[in-house]
Amino acid sequence: MKLSVIIISYNVKHYVEQCLRSLIKAERKDIPMEIFVVDNASQDGSTAHIKERFPAAQYPNLHIIANARNVGFGRANNQAVAKATGEYILFLNPDTIVTENTLHDAITFADKHPQFGGLGTMMLHGDGKFANESRRGLPTPWTALCKMSGLCALFPKSKTFGKYYMQYLDKEQPAEIEIISGAFFLARKNALDKIGNFDEAFFMYGEDIDLSYRLLKEGYKNYYIPSPILHYKGESTQKSTFKYVHIFYTAMLIFFKKHFHHYGLLLTLPIRTAIVARAIIAVAAQYITRARNFLFPRKEAQNYNYIYIGRNGDKVKAIADEWCLDITIIEGDEKSRPAHTLPQIKKNTAYVIYDTEDFSYTYILDTFRRDSGKVGVGTFYPRINTIVTHSDILTLTTEK
Repeated sequence: MKLSVIIISYNVKHYVEQCLRSLIKAERKDIPMEIFVVDNASQDGSTAHIKERFPAAQYPNLHIIANARNVGFGRANNQAVAKATGEYILFLNPDTIVTENTLHDAITFADKHPQFGGLGTMMLHGDGKFANESRRGLPTPWTALCKMSGLCALFPKSKTFGKYYMQYLDKEQPAEIEIISGAFFLARKNALDKIGNFDEAFFMYGEDIDLSYRLLKEGYKNYYIPSPILHYKGESTQKSTFKYVHIFYTAMLIFFKKHFHHYGLLLTLPIRTAIVARAIIAVAAQYITRARNFLFPRKEAQNYNYIYIGRNGDKVKAIADEWCLDITIIEGDEKSRPAHTLPQIKKNTAYVIYDTEDFSYTYILDTFRRDSGKVGVGTFYPRINTIVTHSDILTLTTEK
């Protein structure tokens, strides 16, 4: 087997389904693939849903591991790695869409670089904007200080202060990087056999940083390639909340203790202080927001517009009627539409929805990448009558 793809699922059954459909469209004869979905005790019926949508007889290379409890990101991945037979292992978030070319681009690049250990790719948010997490530098004490102090944000293009996100690199060109995002992390299997898999001391966040660094320490090289994927939910993480701040910076502390333990209190004390400070700021920000909303209530939210492009307008209209959506139907497919051009957008349009039977994922992502920030990405799946965006799953539940 050339490639083993591992997806960890937790209460995101519709996003897992969408991710799987994009993987299936991306599979090629020269890259035979097996897929593992490890469900961490979801409460939304994920396991049954996936089995129903992807019957074993039709998809023999799709394997489902259903855990009785949430064992964490790293351990769940390790469960699947133990069963994987691929030359390469791809750790992939469930809330992603790969294009028809993504896997081919990644494997071709890896095959041509014998020192390859790991690889990440260009990640796009739900509005087509480039995700800075696509390329990161090693969070040494200095780099971490620049990140936590805000110097990284103030001087993003600086090699001295902005190394955390490495924005001084051209995002349209392949490059050597240090840290690969766990949302799309391609690794050579024999390299993992040599250095070990994910460190299960990290429950959530930090595992990808640790694995990337261990590859570098063993003499492998990590890379970034500009082949785009969509990472739906990454942008919606509530990074100002106490829970996120605590988990993220605690993971960073575990990493520092493991790899920079020789700094002792000179390192751990400032990090602990930063965790407490960020947590206090997060809690204060939440109370300020609540107080502001109470004292100055916002006007009623606008009814956003949606634009659907495809040849199944009747089905989409039925969904729009059921969910009370203000939607414009545009008839067309990839051959009839101008190359990678968004339609005329109203100011309050929320999403442009492309029919996945009429448009390739490559076309969709290239379109939004060229017009990033203007509108949200949406997809429609006619066979299951479902619209997917980064914020909503809209399914037709009644017969029209």
